[in-house]
Amino acid sequence: MRHPVTLVCLAVIAVLVVIAVAGPALAPHDPLTQSFLLRLKPPTEQHWFGTDRYGRDVFSRVLIGTRWSLLLGLAAPLVAGTLGTAIGALAGFYGGWLDRITGRVTDLLMAFPALLLGIMIAAALGPGFGNLVGAVAVAFLPRFIRVARASTLSVRREPYVEASFAAGQRPWRIVLKHVLPNIAGPVVVVATLWIATAIRIEATLSFIGLGVQPPAPSWGNIIRDGLTNLMGSPWPVITAGLALTLCVLAFNIVGDAVRDALDPDYRE
Repeated sequence: MRHPVTLVCLAVIAVLVVIAVAGPALAPHDPLTQSFLLRLKPPTEQHWFGTDRYGRDVFSRVLIGTRWSLLLGLAAPLVAGTLGTAIGALAGFYGGWLDRITGRVTDLLMAFPALLLGIMIAAALGPGFGNLVGAVAVAFLPRFIRVARASTLSVRREPYVEASFAAGQRPWRIVLKHVLPNIAGPVVVVATLWIATAIRIEATLSFIGLGVQPPAPSWGNIIRDGLTNLMGSPWPVITAGLALTLCVLAFNIVGDAVRDALDPDYRE
């Protein structure tokens, strides 16, 4: 909180959250209404970001598209973080065959970049927001498993965990009481950093037709629609691209700040 850049990025994220929640009330026009007479108009007082090839108001579509990007940016890391932390903590705590199987599956998934794995899973599941969340969550899952397992192995050797075993506490109580609270910091750091990646992957999948389906607006499909008339009206590409860049940059900087605050190695 001592850094002005971090405060500015927090303010940007707060504005984006407000837009995502109150987008329909803030939009000056219906983002789905088409008009042949308003096709490819430049920015005016009535249409701040111009209109697209169907005569739809780009400003309204960018506002509504914020909701889909933030929803996936928060939902996918939350799902992946919850499942990955549980799997990684259990594998690191119990070891044995569970740890070996988890390690091999994690290595297999880590062999693919997150974007490529998300594309393959989204293509297999089909378009739709629910499938998109599932695809991105699976792409992020091995990263959370790795972090949770490594942190659990470190906590597992702590004296207070050994004392809990000696006191006769059940393993599941030790995991809930001692392991999970002490590995929460690294998991939160990873989740914060991957929010920006999730937003970028959502835009990429929507751009290639595997994400949010038209006519529902998303930053990715707004850019895709704008590319067909880039020379005649570049405003959809410029405005949606700037919104995506600003959002990803803000979450990345805040994620770095969270890492600096919670990670002892970076604090040193």
